[in-house]
Amino acid sequence: MEYLTVKEMGEKWNITDRMVSIYCSQGRILGAIKKGNLWLIPCDAEKPEDKRKYNARAVKYVCKT
Repeated sequence: MEYLTVKEMGEKWNITDRMVSIYCSQGRILGAIKKGNLWLIPCDAEKPEDKRKYNARAVKYVCKT
C-alpha cells in the first residue's frame, strides 16, 4: 500500500496541511498511521466531510420587541 504525507494529501484535497493533521488526530481518516511525528495516509483515502459547514437557512433569528 502506498502512503502520502500530510502535505501531499493537503495538495490533493485542496485543503491546508493543518486541517489534514486535525482529521488524522481525530481519527477521521481511515488507515492513517503515525510514525514518530509524521502522519502517513493511504493514497486512496477519502476526504472526510467538513463538519464546520452549516445550513444558513436552518438558523432562525428571533427578534424580541
